[in-house]
Amino acid sequence: MTVAEARQFPQYRDANVGDVLAFPLRIEEFGRNAIQTAKQVLIQRVREAERDKVFREYSDKIGQLVRGIVQQVDRGNVIVKLDHSEGFLPAREQIPRSYHRQGDYVRAVVLNVDKSIKGPQVILSRTHPDFLRRLFETEVPEIAESIVEVKAVAREAGFRSKISVFSTDPRVDAVGSCVGLKGSRVQSIVRELGGERIDIVPWSQDPGVFVSRALQPAKAMDVKVLEADKRMMVIVADDQLSLAIGKGGQNARLAAKLTGWKIDLISKSEEKKRQEIERANRVDVEKLELGDATTEKLISEGIETVQELLATPFEKLVEIQGIGEKTAERILATAHEYLAAHPPAPPAAIEEFTPEMEAAPEGAVAVTGDEAASGSAAPEADAPEGVVAPVTPPDENRGA
Repeated sequence: MTVAEARQFPQYRDANVGDVLAFPLRIEEFGRNAIQTAKQVLIQRVREAERDKVFREYSDKIGQLVRGIVQQVDRGNVIVKLDHSEGFLPAREQIPRSYHRQGDYVRAVVLNVDKSIKGPQVILSRTHPDFLRRLFETEVPEIAESIVEVKAVAREAGFRSKISVFSTDPRVDAVGSCVGLKGSRVQSIVRELGGERIDIVPWSQDPGVFVSRALQPAKAMDVKVLEADKRMMVIVADDQLSLAIGKGGQNARLAAKLTGWKIDLISKSEEKKRQEIERANRVDVEKLELGDATTEKLISEGIETVQELLATPFEKLVEIQGIGEKTAERILATAHEYLAAHPPAPPAAIEEFTPEMEAAPEGAVAVTGDEAASGSAAPEADAPEGVVAPVTPPDENRGA
C-alpha cells in the first residue's frame, strides 16, 4: 500500500513509509475455505507451543528422577505416561531380567529429550549411574540436605554397583546414613533395582586408601601409587586375589571406574617372584666393560644398570661430561648387544583393570596366571545379598 492510499483512511492521516496498519475484518466476510485455513493454523500454532513447552520442561530435567505409569510395552520398549508427556524407555536402558506390565508405576532418570516430527520424545533410563545417585538422594535425607555427598558411582546395571560417599559433618557417618537402620534405606533401593548388589565405599582424599576401600570386600596388603601413569599396583594375599578380581573381573573393574585409576592386581607370591626376577634381570653397567672412566661417569649420573642406561634419552646421555655422540652410540649399541645375548626372564603375571573397561560377557570368570595353569579358579566369596558396606579401619579418619 502506498502512503497516499493509506492516508485516505481517517485513522491513518499521518501514516508514513514503514508504518504497520491494522484493519479489522468481519468474520462474515470470510469464506468457508478461509475459516478452515485459519482454524488449522491456530491449532498448529497451539500444538507447536505445547511441544516447545514440553521440550523446555524436560530438557531442564535431564539427569533427574521422574515417575510415570507404564502405558504400553512394545517389543521390549516401554512407553511411560508422564505428567505432561510420554516417556520412552528403550530395552537397552532397562535393568536386565526386569519386567514391566501395563499400569505399573516406574521410576527412571531423564536421559535425553529428542525433537521429532511427532513432538519431543523423552528418553528414560534405569541403567544410568545417575539413576542410582537419584535413588540415594530420595531415600537418604542426609544426601538431599548435602550433609553426605555422593562422590562417584560405578555401575553394571542388574548385577553390581559401587558408590562412594563422604560426610561433610564429622558427627555423621556417611556409610551408616546410606545403609539406614538395619539396612532399611539401602534395601529399598536394592528392591527397586531388582536385587542389584550395592557396595557403599567411604571416600578418601588419599588415592591409595580410596582404591583399597573400593576393592573391598578383598583386603589390600600394600598399594604402590604411580602418579605419572595414574596407575596403582595393589598387592593382595594369595587367597584374596580372586575375591579382589571378582566374578568376570567385576569387582576390580568397578573399583577402577569408581576411583578413576588404573589398577594392577598382583598376589603376594607373584610380587615376590617379580622382585626376584627384577633382581635377577638387573645387569650392572660394569658388565658391559666400557672402561673404568666411562663406567664411573655413568654411575656418577645415577645410571647403575643396563636397563637404566637404555631408558636414558640419547640427548641426556650426550650431556654427560666426557661422553660425545660417538661414545654414546657405542655405549647404547653395546648395551643392546649384551641384552640380546642375555635375554631377561619374563615378568610375573599382573591383572590390569582400567576405568574404560567394559563388562565381561556373562559367565566369564577372570583367573590369574597360576590358576590358569592349574585349571581352576577360586570362587568369589559370598557376601550378604544386596549390599556390602565396607567399614573404615579405626585408625582412618573418615573425613580425611
